[in-house]
Order: sequence, then structure tokens, then C-alpha cells
Amino acid sequence: MSIFTKLSTVIKSNINDLISRAENPEKMLNQIILDMRDQLAKAKREVAAAIADERKLKAQLEAEVKQQRDWQHRAMLAVKEGRDDLAKQALLRQQEHAERATVLQQTWEAQAAETEKLKGSLRQLNDKIEEAKRKRNLLIAKQKRAQAQRRIHETMSGLSDTSAFEAFNRMADKIEEEERQSVAHAEVNAELGGDTLESEFLRLEAGPGGADVEDQLLALKAEMGLIAAPEAAAPKQLEAGDDGPAENGAPTVDADAEPASDGDDDQIPEAQLLSEFDKLEGKSAES
Repeated sequence: MSIFTKLSTVIKSNINDLISRAENPEKMLNQIILDMRDQLAKAKREVAAAIADERKLKAQLEAEVKQQRDWQHRAMLAVKEGRDDLAKQALLRQQEHAERATVLQQTWEAQAAETEKLKGSLRQLNDKIEEAKRKRNLLIAKQKRAQAQRRIHETMSGLSDTSAFEAFNRMADKIEEEERQSVAHAEVNAELGGDTLESEFLRLEAGPGGADVEDQLLALKAEMGLIAAPEAAAPKQLEAGDDGPAENGAPTVDADAEPASDGDDDQIPEAQLLSEFDKLEGKSAES
């Protein structure tokens, strides 16, 4: 299991534990970011150790290559001096260092390749942490918006309860009923305790209700030419003559004058009234 597989497992387990215990999402996100940064620091130390091992192998390889060249140079020097025995020993040492250099070359190349992979993984982990830090503010904003929407829905659901409005309407009806009763009591008290004489004079001043109807009837007859248009009444003067004032000071009465209306005519039912008009229209059509 590689180092980053271990780190990934640790991070996932820590995040799952935090999510299961999450009470304040903002605090949990901040804690997750801190845990990621701690794991990143550990990964950096592990990668640094791998880089140190790779450089150590490279140094050993370079040392073996140098020894190989040195012993080869010594063998050539021994040959020049006619010391073949020393030349053979130098060539044996040169061959041993060459073999070790070959093995170290392969090991170093493999270590260098793994180190580059670790560096790439470390950069990816760092980029993901930076992305998580950028997303944290967005997630916190979404979480706050969700909380605000939940509060709005809770408020609206509370407003949907009509019990308060029904109670308000019942109270309004009760107050209006009390007001109507108060006005009715005031009217009753006015009828019972008021000045009846004043009320009678007010009714007399109002005059008969049918006077307007009589005037309209006379105006209609005059318009139809059935009677002469009424002339403006001249001011009356008292004159001496045969026809003096009546006894007891009573005014003279014109015998040809129409009797005054006693008041409002009795109302005829609408159905009977329409029937009478139908008869009149029939007679008019026959004539």
C-alpha cells in the first residue's frame, strides 16, 4: 500500500467521522480542511524522505562509477609499467565496481521514477486541498441559504394555520354585534324618552308624501292638453262686496275646484296595475 493510499484512507475515515458527528457544518468544513493540511504535511515529509533516498542512491551510483574509472586508470598505468599482475588486480576491482554501478543504476532509475510520481501526487493533493478551501466558502454560503429557506418555510407553515385569523374574525364580529346593539338601544331610548310634540311637528313640516305625485299628475295632464296649464296664482286681497267672508272667518271655497288629496293613495299591487294598463292599451288600439 503506497503512502498516498494510506493518506487517502486516513482522510476518508476522518471525514466520515466528522460528518457523522456534524453539528455545525461551517466548523466541520474548517476542521476537515485542517485535517487535510495535516495529512498534506505528513505526505510532504514522506515525499522528502523518498527524494533523499533517491539522491543517496544517485550518490552511491556516482561513487561506483568513479571507482570504476579509477581502477581502469590504474590498470592502464600498471600495463605501462610492465606490471601485468597489478593490472589484472586492477581490472578485477574495476569489474566489481562496474557490476555494482549497473545494479545501482537500475535501482536509482526506479527510485527516481517513483519519486516523480510522488511529487505529482503531492501536487495533486495540494491542488485538491486548495480547491476544497475555495469550495468551503461556497458550501457555507449554500448551507446558510438552506437555513434561511428552512426558516422561511417554517414561518410560512406557521402562517398557514388559520386558527389565529379565525379568532380575529370572531372577535371582529363580536365587536360589530355589540356596536349594533348599542345603536339599537340608543334608538329605543330616543323613541321612548324623546319629545313627542317636536316629532309631530317634524312630520307636519315634512308634508304629505303624495303631494309630489299630484303635482306630477297635473303637469302630465297639461302636457297632454287635457287641462289648461295652471296660471301663476295672484296675491289674494280682501274686497268688500256681496260675497263677503264666510261666517266665523272661514275662507271661501271655489265650487269647481277639485277636492284636495287626503294624502298618499293606497298602493295597488303591481300585478293588478299591469293588468289595468293592458286593458287601457287594448281599448286604445280598438279606437
